Amino acid sequence: MQSKYCGLHAMKVKTRLTKLDPYPSRQINVKEENALEDKCKVIAVANQKGGVGKTTTAVNLGVALGHMGKNVLLIDADPQGSLTRSCAIYDPDELEITLSELMASEMTGEDKEYILNKNAIKHFETIDLIPSNISLSGTETALFNCMSRESVLKRTIEPLRKHYDVILIDCMPSLGMMTINALVAADSVIIPCEPSFLSVKGLDLLLHSISRVKRQINPKLKIDGVLMTMVDSRTNNARDITAALRNAMGININVFNIEIPRSVRATECPNAGESIFVHDPGGKVATAYAQLAKEVTGLERKAQVRPRPYGIR
Repeated sequence: MQSKYCGLHAMKVKTRLTKLDPYPSRQINVKEENALEDKCKVIAVANQKGGVGKTTTAVNLGVALGHMGKNVLLIDADPQGSLTRSCAIYDPDELEITLSELMASEMTGEDKEYILNKNAIKHFETIDLIPSNISLSGTETALFNCMSRESVLKRTIEPLRKHYDVILIDCMPSLGMMTINALVAADSVIIPCEPSFLSVKGLDLLLHSISRVKRQINPKLKIDGVLMTMVDSRTNNARDITAALRNAMGININVFNIEIPRSVRATECPNAGESIFVHDPGGKVATAYAQLAKEVTGLERKAQVRPRPYGIR
């Protein structure tokens, strides 16, 4: 009787598996399946100081990753719309759907898929873009009256993770609510920093904010590294500040090996509506951002290597 019951029970289990999945031999652990599906990495490009190359880095790093075969989405989280204009959208205030409308739909509980289908995502060279305009400043004000206001952006972009390998968020030059939202939504942070006294001095405040977000809201948040931008290696001041920063932070915080040189050609890109890879493909800035993309993907590969548990070979 016992063996007959066990055989009947096994048949029932097999029948249930067949109903759940027509290919039961392909069934895998739920956690493993979720890990395979969510391959996306969200990176915030942040610094509360303006003019340090956040937008330039977001655009050109995104395009460089696109050239490497990655599916990349840029998100303009700045009401000034600098990233949007850099991606050849010269009148962002005329756009019907921007990041502001997407976040508003999350706050009010509307259907985000409907809004996303209304041409919310634009295409630029090898990457996609969610643009922004001045209406985002009103959205930031509305966040203060919203439940779980720090995670609105995270919930907004959650459905998009399955479609992309990398999502880059270009943050506004402040430590306001939108920047906090970007840090909560991100898996890691890249900090562009100009080799100047005031730029380096402001890093302490940013690192304190990142530490607070990591401690209180997003424990998985990591710092990919500090990126030196607009570096003029001919000057003693740039060399001295860069060396001092590497000595001070290199122990606990990564400082990228590659440095982005100062270039007039790079400043021309937003007006031309092109990335540096189109505007000056053989130049030193294009070479530097291509190398940065390799460093970033190298960090990703290192993060995926986990020590094996004892007893497993």
